[in-house]
Amino acid sequence: MQTALSSWRGKLLWPAFALLLLGAPLLFAQSAALSILSQCGCMMVLALSFNMLLGQSGMLSFGHAVYSGLAAFASAHLMNRLAGSGAAALLLVPLAGGVAGMLAGAVFGYVTTRRAGTALSMISLALVELVAAAVLMFPAWFGGESGVSTDRVLGAPFLGIDFSSQLQVYYLIAFWLFICAAAMYGLTQTPLGRIANAVRDNPQRAAFIGHDPCRVRYLMFMLSAFFAGIGGALTAINFEIVSAENLSLLRSAQILLFTFIGGIGYFFGPMIGAITGVLFSSLLSAYTRGWQLYLGLLFVLIVLFAPGGIAGVCIKLFGGKRIAARAWLRLPTGLLIAGAVVFLIEMLYRRAAVL
Repeated sequence: MQTALSSWRGKLLWPAFALLLLGAPLLFAQSAALSILSQCGCMMVLALSFNMLLGQSGMLSFGHAVYSGLAAFASAHLMNRLAGSGAAALLLVPLAGGVAGMLAGAVFGYVTTRRAGTALSMISLALVELVAAAVLMFPAWFGGESGVSTDRVLGAPFLGIDFSSQLQVYYLIAFWLFICAAAMYGLTQTPLGRIANAVRDNPQRAAFIGHDPCRVRYLMFMLSAFFAGIGGALTAINFEIVSAENLSLLRSAQILLFTFIGGIGYFFGPMIGAITGVLFSSLLSAYTRGWQLYLGLLFVLIVLFAPGGIAGVCIKLFGGKRIAARAWLRLPTGLLIAGAVVFLIEMLYRRAAVL
């Protein structure tokens, strides 16, 4: 897997990433901005965990939201049980969500990873529909159509922090985001991460040297589900409600789109895609109802002209003088065409709305 973190300059990205997480609320102090930042943090964890499957292991799963969603439900029930125990207990709720996600990954992954390629994708699609149907079948656990509500204020403050404000919630999400990102990057440098790349590229050769591709896929699947569970728990803490939408096919599709748009070939690509997707759904949706159309068009353009995603485009723009020069010459033309298409779509849409 290509990564910008292999050079000595890449090592400086981790302190810079930590400083960015710490300083972001200073630039965006409004409550709405903090809410968007919190959503970005949750989605970044989910996108990075999904890239463990798609980018690193070559497993295209359509049901990644199942593991984050089940973990979110488990975390909501846990928070309701911990009510009155104190704010310190909330610090470990994401870890409990990760364990719940890993258990779900161990169960469903045993079936899913028996096959690879298209078969794996179809099995994951069937599983997400199965779990989505179970939401209405078991209202005692899933809360039916209304979902499960909770309260992140669990009791007495811990060091003056009770997580009642959005700023405190943001820093909790930022803390777990940094831990998860560092852990997932560290995993890419381990023998398991390297063998996962080998299974992705050539499973027959990996089997020839003594590594069972099914076993490697299964281990990566469980680890991916663990981090997805942490992302689901953070989502439950942020919104204080979990519903069927958290584990729906639409949610899985969002994670897939955001990850691919950011760039599955680069470690930081899914984080860029997560930010882009959240901004589309949170900010662009306030100006036009066609934001999903533009997100779809962006995905199509990425697939056709920039398989490396936004991260790949950034590398080409700033990676080398010769490449960057050609890219900068094409950039204004591309932006002009994109602006013209958006203007035409909005003009036709608003004219149709008036009529």
